[in-house]
Amino acid sequence: MKLSIGDKAPEFKGIDSFGNNIELSDFKGKKVILYFYPKDNTPGCTSEACDLRDNYNMWIDKGYDVIGVSPDNEASHQKFIDKYELPFKLISDPDKVIIKQYGAWGLKKLYGREYEGLLRTTFVIDENGIISDIFTKVKTKDHTNQILESIK
Repeated sequence: MKLSIGDKAPEFKGIDSFGNNIELSDFKGKKVILYFYPKDNTPGCTSEACDLRDNYNMWIDKGYDVIGVSPDNEASHQKFIDKYELPFKLISDPDKVIIKQYGAWGLKKLYGREYEGLLRTTFVIDENGIISDIFTKVKTKDHTNQILESIK
């Protein structure tokens, strides 16, 4: 599925690192930064998560909640959260249901080899559930500023 700015964000149901059910509708009336990342504890994913963590209070003050999604299991997410003191929820999506729903799974290339994998993508969703921005070329070490530039 190819989503575009202005589309209604697909409703999803997932499980966080504590085993709690999370749905997009839980955030109705709030703005959401929904980011998809390949794997816990890898350099790029850690940089991205820590950048969002370091700016988390600013996001909350601006009315945004932050949610990360990867195929890792709940235990992996909890270790990642504990190790880096991440204040936001991480959803486990091992069957890639949410990932595919948001079009964050597809063909990748590495050293000339093609394979399917998670496409690092961030969706900014407004308080009405509408996608207001999409990032497919994520600057992992400076993602907060990348997002801020688009929402000014």
